Amino acid sequence: MVNGIERPLDLLNQAKGKEVLIQLKGNQQFVGTLMAFDMHINVALDNAKEVVDGEVKKNIGLTFLRGDTIIYISPASISAR
Repeated sequence: MVNGIERPLDLLNQAKGKEVLIQLKGNQQFVGTLMAFDMHINVALDNAKEVVDGEVKKNIGLTFLRGDTIIYISPASISAR
């Protein structure tokens, strides 16, 4: 066990309420505050923004991303505020 993480979803539980970067199929990226997720890794983001080449291109707000379109979820590594 590292940092209280035993299973993959433990990492997402720790990320709730924090900013995450999500890479989707089709080379799209979004950054936002992780509000909720389910066992299919469908996620709800608040203050979501579309990111292109490291720059915010569009503010989306509250949004839902379908789990089967997600390649990875990571702590946000860019300042997108």
